[in-house]
Amino acid sequence: MPKQVDHEGRRRRIAEAVCLLVDEHGLEGVTLRDVATRAEVSMGAVQRCFRTKEEMLLFALADVGERVAERVRSRLVAGPAQSAAVELGLVAGEVALLREEHRAEARIWLAFVAGAAVNPALAATLRSSYAALEELMVRLVAEAAGGEVVGGSVIGGETAGGAVVARTEARTLLALADGLTTHVLVGHRTVAEAEEVLHTHLAGLWARC
Repeated sequence: MPKQVDHEGRRRRIAEAVCLLVDEHGLEGVTLRDVATRAEVSMGAVQRCFRTKEEMLLFALADVGERVAERVRSRLVAGPAQSAAVELGLVAGEVALLREEHRAEARIWLAFVAGAAVNPALAATLRSSYAALEELMVRLVAEAAGGEVVGGSVIGGETAGGAVVARTEARTLLALADGLTTHVLVGHRTVAEAEEVLHTHLAGLWARC
């Protein structure tokens, strides 16, 4: 009986190899041969999974984004009784990739961001990840302010113009968390300082709500 191949598992294994190489050498340092070696598969197996290097990079980038999103979902599910304000802080912390165990992931993410500046396909994938995070933050900001999301818009709440405020605050928080990733990675801010920046911003947000 022919051996069954777990194609999705192999694609994720290759994506992990891509990320390891990106962390070590940047996007330009990723070669088909090195990916095959690191993933412990043949070059032919890599080519059967991905037609081009760009397709392979896009899948790896989407995989990194999904790992972050999965951690966010896990943190939210782990504490269903948490307030929306607490949940928003948890989401922002995960997006910022501040913890030591996520330092390599932060380097990989920023390497892809740099590549996306000149690669429209990578940029599109990044925009999709950011958009999903923004929508989650919009909902949490609205809930914390006493409103709710209906048909994609925010209604109710204690703050005038809830939809505009929630969207603006979510965009600001996402940009802040994303920017802190870079500041910590290059040593401009310590992790403790970055966490304090997030805490101060969120405290100000709830004061305005």
